[in-house]
Amino acid sequence: QARLVESGGGSVQAGGSLRLSCPASTYIASGYCMGWFRQAPGKEREGVVVVNRDGTTYADSVKGRFTVSQDNAGSALYLQMNSLKPEDTAMYYCAADCVSLPYNLAAYWGQGTQVTVSS
Repeated sequence: QARLVESGGGSVQAGGSLRLSCPASTYIASGYCMGWFRQAPGKEREGVVVVNRDGTTYADSVKGRFTVSQDNAGSALYLQMNSLKPEDTAMYYCAADCVSLPYNLAAYWGQGTQVTVSS
């Protein structure tokens, strides 16, 4: 399987936006559950959003602010993050062959992209 490589992280002020990208054509074409997860310093990794055959599930903490999508070709997974808050600061990971939230389990992980939100 190809590696998952996230991009799009960065530093923004509270209220700002970022869009994360994760090329994942082989995983998407295989029908794997896909998801975005995050881990803040000193905290356990947590699920942000999971997309599988049952639909899309967001963590309560990001509902209404984050949106997951795929491009028309099904070649990449995206995470649009709006109205960012300092508590969204974390390393964000793209994952494939995951399980439903709230579990943060997946067979394939990217290396992560850092998101830092300042107040």
